[in-house]
Amino acid sequence: MPKIPGIPHLRAVKAFEKAGFQIARKGKHIVMTDGRRILTIPRHDLVDAVTMGGIVQAAGLTPRQFRKLL
Repeated sequence: MPKIPGIPHLRAVKAFEKAGFQIARKGKHIVMTDGRRILTIPRHDLVDAVTMGGIVQAAGLTPRQFRKLL
């Protein structure tokens, strides 16, 4: 799984919004969708690197593309 440095969940949400995802639901996790893919982002102060890497991969982005969105 690609590793991305641990980042705050709100920063990740903003990056995914730039990539075309929209917030579908908020609760203990933030659920985002682009119409084809669904992402689930935990609401932690820092989402750890392994978890963030899996979310980026599920979004269909490379780590380099995601870093540019941050």
